[in-house]
Amino acid sequence: MEKQALLRQLPAVHEVLQTETAQKLMRELPRAIVTEAIRKTLDKFRQRILSGDGLEVPTAEQVAQQAQSVLWREVLPLMPRVINATGIIVHTGLGRSLLSQRAVQRLVEVATHPCALEVDEVTGERSFRDLRVEKLLCLLTGAEAATVVNNNAAAVLLILNTLAEGREVIVSRGELVEIGGSFRIPEILRKSGAVLVEVGTTNKTRLSDYERAINERTALLLKVHQSNFRIIGFTEQVSLEDLVALGRKYNLPVVEDLGSGALADVSKAGIEREPMVQESVKAGADLVSFSGDKLLGGPQAGIVVGRKDLIAQLRRNPLYRAFRCDKLTFAALEATLLSYFDEEQAWREIPTLRQIALSDQEIKRRAKQVVQRLQKLGVPKEAVSVQPSTSQVGGGALPDQFLPTWCVVVKPKEGDSADDFAQRLRLGNPSVFCRIQKDALWFDIRTVLPDELKELAECIAKAW
Repeated sequence: MEKQALLRQLPAVHEVLQTETAQKLMRELPRAIVTEAIRKTLDKFRQRILSGDGLEVPTAEQVAQQAQSVLWREVLPLMPRVINATGIIVHTGLGRSLLSQRAVQRLVEVATHPCALEVDEVTGERSFRDLRVEKLLCLLTGAEAATVVNNNAAAVLLILNTLAEGREVIVSRGELVEIGGSFRIPEILRKSGAVLVEVGTTNKTRLSDYERAINERTALLLKVHQSNFRIIGFTEQVSLEDLVALGRKYNLPVVEDLGSGALADVSKAGIEREPMVQESVKAGADLVSFSGDKLLGGPQAGIVVGRKDLIAQLRRNPLYRAFRCDKLTFAALEATLLSYFDEEQAWREIPTLRQIALSDQEIKRRAKQVVQRLQKLGVPKEAVSVQPSTSQVGGGALPDQFLPTWCVVVKPKEGDSADDFAQRLRLGNPSVFCRIQKDALWFDIRTVLPDELKELAECIAKAW
């Protein structure tokens, strides 16, 4: 009887809709969506009362405030804006590369105005939608031709299906990588209709291994950059130059999947040198594929550069249309590529490169700013410190390379746990992602944007 009485005291939906919190939500979102969140919240309160877990009746305003969280988590789980304090620069889970201001401006222009996407303004006739970006890629890499699809997995699949369906593709066993999700080289080969021929061993593959495997069914030689792992010790790999020479000898195309696709020399930031696209083209690779949203620092895209006749074959494949990009991708990619015509300008303009090059002195200075702000917001001095640590490039690139960095380390209150503290931060607005080490939260300032420092401190203080 007591539970039934409590259930009758719960506020009605229309009463909750009249609260200040609900009215504010309805100024931003449709009434039906807010109403659904309120209904779900009231159901949760009913279940608590019936189970005996909660015997206090909430006010209409309390229901509305709870509904606000339910709305974003269950009714309308839109991508929240995130402050990335993980120290992983190209974080796949957090959207990978940030776009440059030049790219953002170009996106807005193309999104809000008609553009000559698939028409040649000179002749007035229809043309390929990647015609303009092709010119930029050829100038930057030295390739004869180029094309763009929606990601590098699609690029590899398109190449294999076009050039090797029903025939054999020779790959070193040490290069049969898994990049992430379902992108495994053997599985991509099977889906493409090509037949995988493994040569060599996990740690050692010689040119003679490739040559012995060549026969009348061989379609191409495939080289895959080990972008997200390293094999060290007793190892041997065939260079691209030697593989190209072998391909020329037997009139077989050589395809290289570079993965991350660097157009700038990242060793200038003090880390290991990553293979550059223009070097692979110069070495004679017939086709080179790479991502647009990793080390390149642009939008998600799969880029293929190389021989003009092979690129033409890719465009004639029916899969090409299924994999094509929209105008926004091309706009952002064009703007990103323009920065690379002056490499120093690229390091200044492209956020991925800027974060790689950020000095540990500057990171430490920013970390101290966050600490000062936290103390002003009431977080005790003994709960906060600045500690040295390491960042990673991420995005399947440079797996064994670490960048020196500084973290703001915050210990949770007594009785609180680091996991609960981190969850509150993730569920905040904006959402904050960080690392958990030694029962404390570590906020790597390398990946926090300068204009987010104050906001980060406020989010931490609110969740503490």
